[in-house]
Amino acid sequence: MQTPNIARSSKGMVTSPHALASEAGLEVLRTGGNAIEAAIAMGATLCVTYPHFTGLGGDAFWVIADRHGMLRTISGIGQATQQAPAFSAAIPSRGAAATLTTAATVDTWHQAYAISRDVWRGQASWSSLFSRAIEYAAEGFPVTPSQHFWQTLRADELQTLPGFARTFAPDGRIPAIGERFLQPELARSLERIAQFGAREFYEGELAERVIRGLQEAGSPLSVADLGATRARDEPPLRVAYRGGELVSMRPPTQGVTTLQIMGVLERFDLAAIAEGSADYYHLLVEAVKCAFTDRDRLVCDPDFHAVPVDSMLSAATLDAHARTISMTQARAWPHVFRPGDTVYIGATDRDGHSVSVLQTIYFDWGSGVVAGDTGILWHNRGASFSTDARHHNALQPGKRPFHTLNPGMYLKDGQPHLLFGTQGADGQPQTLAAILTRLIDYQMDPLAALARPRFLLGKTFSDSRDALKLEEDAGAAVFAELSARGHDISAIPAQSPLAGHPGAIRIATDGSACGAHDPRSDGLALGV
Repeated sequence: MQTPNIARSSKGMVTSPHALASEAGLEVLRTGGNAIEAAIAMGATLCVTYPHFTGLGGDAFWVIADRHGMLRTISGIGQATQQAPAFSAAIPSRGAAATLTTAATVDTWHQAYAISRDVWRGQASWSSLFSRAIEYAAEGFPVTPSQHFWQTLRADELQTLPGFARTFAPDGRIPAIGERFLQPELARSLERIAQFGAREFYEGELAERVIRGLQEAGSPLSVADLGATRARDEPPLRVAYRGGELVSMRPPTQGVTTLQIMGVLERFDLAAIAEGSADYYHLLVEAVKCAFTDRDRLVCDPDFHAVPVDSMLSAATLDAHARTISMTQARAWPHVFRPGDTVYIGATDRDGHSVSVLQTIYFDWGSGVVAGDTGILWHNRGASFSTDARHHNALQPGKRPFHTLNPGMYLKDGQPHLLFGTQGADGQPQTLAAILTRLIDYQMDPLAALARPRFLLGKTFSDSRDALKLEEDAGAAVFAELSARGHDISAIPAQSPLAGHPGAIRIATDGSACGAHDPRSDGLALGV
């Protein structure tokens, strides 16, 4: 784990959950590349060095903006196979039965690169952005504490799944922390993408090998499914907050949920509430409950079922939610928790071009299925579909599943001011509420905002109760007061990985930036 740092620069900055990925992005900026090019280099590197949280076989989401008013999002969600099977019970979370959707991460790189070239006049070659990822896959990198922890935790669950042990425990044991770990098959796959372009993953020889490997494992995905995969270039959702504007992704992501939480909080005077007090945590948790209730009954793929985002973000709805919050009594919380893991990438360059990116394979280690001889671990986002045909998120051919990922930006005077995002599935909007209030309302620097105690409402892998988990350094008095208000509260260790791994960069009006990655992660922010 890296020593927590706050980076400062007037010439550009990157942040990611792995130092080698951040260094790959910094290298691009230093050689004249822009923020999109740096983010692609970081994203590709993380597919190698953080394989438990991201990979080529997953999905990704981008928010892209500059100082001249350009603001776009790229929503990269693989769609369900046209041969979607029927399930008599819940969809399995691991194994080939969970590999029901294609993977859109590589196509988001393709579309972002086109914006870099056509709008920002980027000059870096496509192939150059993969050099570090290929190097670390072919020659190895030191195993992180995070990778070792999650592989050890899931050892019994994953070791018998197709290709997993051969790829991630090649000599029959889990690699030790700091041990050099190689992925030669993944290196060859990355080389083909670098040489032949992103569509090689979807339509080329690599695509055929990916599908052959998945089908041999028992997946219903086809070459036609993979070839039909396209990320979407969409306008963002927006909500006003403290004189600026927060922007995020459209459904089927929960970007609208994060914006609802912040829109509700806008109706309260946080300046009159002490940061870190029982009032502070109580208000954030109650705002989360309001937004999650709407999310769970409304958010899905709008191609199949209308999602009323304008109504959800309207002043009338946000006012009504705010009025339901009691500052003295917690409301009941019976809702289902979704697990998931992700990586956050942020970058801004010397010209003020900025990107905020999340990549995911859903659960840690995704489906656990490696696609044949490609070294590519496939995600399990298809497991988030409902098997109830009447449900708005029911499994249907060609449908995109509900997604927890929602990277974002905060704009001031129409220009990027904050770049932010986090790992953590259901925890993402909760973590972002804490981070954003601390960055905006309490004007903390990014490292201070990321290091402060955080909460998680819902179940975790270590606690099946739908309790409010709070890091223990919030203090005994806060725990006692929250309990008195009716919260079913339990302590988790200070700086717990359960609290998410966010990153944040603040950009000043003069173009200077300061940033950090969460001290709970292996990450690092670096300035040019």
